[in-house]
Amino acid sequence: MISSNPEWHDFVHSHRWAVLTTLRAAGSPVSSVVAYAVDGDELVVSTRKPTFKCVSAERDGRVNLCVLSNQEPFNFVAIEGQCKVEHRGLVPSTKLIFRNIEGTGYDEPEDLQGWLDEDQRVIFRISPQRVYGVIR
Repeated sequence: MISSNPEWHDFVHSHRWAVLTTLRAAGSPVSSVVAYAVDGDELVVSTRKPTFKCVSAERDGRVNLCVLSNQEPFNFVAIEGQCKVEHRGLVPSTKLIFRNIEGTGYDEPEDLQGWLDEDQRVIFRISPQRVYGVIR
């Protein structure tokens, strides 16, 4: 379970976009918008290995994933957690993410494994440690 608060738990399960924050070596935060999916008690994010967020997450696994609503009043649930970067066996997690963003114009490639290899993708697997939010 992502959160013991049912409202926050349901919010995370019913949205698809979030802001992921990682830490620079000096400790300052860096954020980017990502698609995500829930995988059991964890969250998964797909990104390219050559990105700064991948370099920073491999150096320091502390991350924040802030799930946002798509319209005002812009409710959110933030998940502070520990991130592990996965380099192999990415197909199941990637399929979850594509399923979560279905209908947004981002379609799962026909040759998913080929796309993962060619695009140098990795999966961030985030284990929640603290969850908080504001839902109006």
